[in-house]
Amino acid sequence: MRRSLVLAAAAVTTAAAATVYVASTASAAVACAGAWSSSAVYTNGMSASQSGHNYTAKWWTQNESPATHSGQWDVWADNGACGGGTTPTTPPTTPPTTPPTTPPTTPPTTPPTTPPASGSLPAHIVTGYWQNFDNPANEIKLAAVPNTYDLVAVAFADATSTPGAVSFTIDAGLSASVGGYTNAQFKADVATLHSRGKKVIISVGGEKGSVSVNDSGAATNFANSVYSLMQTYGFDGVDIDLENGLNPTYMAQALRSLRAKAGSSLIITMAPQTIDMQNPAGSYFKLALDIKDILTVVHTQFYNSGAMLGCDNNAAYGQGSVNFIVALTCIQLEAGLRPDQVAMGLPATTGAAGGGYVSPSVVNQALDCLARGTNCGSFRPPRTYPGLRGAMTWSINWDVTAGNGWANAVSPHVHALP
Repeated sequence: MRRSLVLAAAAVTTAAAATVYVASTASAAVACAGAWSSSAVYTNGMSASQSGHNYTAKWWTQNESPATHSGQWDVWADNGACGGGTTPTTPPTTPPTTPPTTPPTTPPTTPPTTPPASGSLPAHIVTGYWQNFDNPANEIKLAAVPNTYDLVAVAFADATSTPGAVSFTIDAGLSASVGGYTNAQFKADVATLHSRGKKVIISVGGEKGSVSVNDSGAATNFANSVYSLMQTYGFDGVDIDLENGLNPTYMAQALRSLRAKAGSSLIITMAPQTIDMQNPAGSYFKLALDIKDILTVVHTQFYNSGAMLGCDNNAAYGQGSVNFIVALTCIQLEAGLRPDQVAMGLPATTGAAGGGYVSPSVVNQALDCLARGTNCGSFRPPRTYPGLRGAMTWSINWDVTAGNGWANAVSPHVHALP
């Protein structure tokens, strides 16, 4: 997320490496692993067998059959036949590398799974960032956030001198701009939003953030400090917006520790940049998959980006288009995250980002394409995702500055999703 008015668009030309299935042609004489169970939880590296094949889980999974969820973009890796016979030279199921050019009569849908508790959020949500600083966007107090937003991310908590720890206080510049604003008044405003049925989380990082969680001690400090902020201000959870890299192992440790303290109602969101979600092996994507059982939603920033590969791994799509949004969202949906854990992040105005702005009508077009299989551009995903969580914008302040046009148009559309 960006604090300044004018941002340099990051022209990213890095092509994501795709996972390639390599099969053996040797005779299979390996024993079968334990039989797959639909009720069991499997994590990265765990094995199971089904229908005479051994499989290895790539990330957290439950109730996703290995026989139908193996291949390049899916949760299980097919290790070949077990208990005798020969290993096939190609995996039994491989997702198409190029989406169909026309939708099927009845588009296939991603099978539903049971999501974890997420703070009593609606099935579909609109998220907005509230700026705790002053810039050319309108400064507002938290209680002035429009009701069109379901989840408000407060930007940002800052690093302290203690490794991994974060702190929060009302920015002096913001306070001066709104005629005075104290921590106590902010805390009261969090309670006001709660009374309206809204959720408020603290976002960690941002463009200028320097939070680093690279060892167990820092993970403990992170969890303790975020939990302290939750108790002090009434935050419902945390948003991870670390734009300068993260360690998935220790951030996962920190978030699981926080979950143990806060309970199942804890909201955990992420706001990665586009490059961070190109490949499941990348640190941000890996973190999301590693904590899939407690993750609420990932709202990737589909802006300030160069051209990027989509889930067809076939072409680089330019930002600022429905094809870009849909093709990049599809990567996350086909590579392990549930639809309810995926949302689209877009700037509210042209002034909010250095590039990638699209009108609210294009945001709604992308939502329709992903959730219903309608209003797509030239790119069509391989299936529909009616459980898609919704949309996010940077920022509420920029939207208010422009007369609330983004949320007024997108919010009704999000809440009308199937």
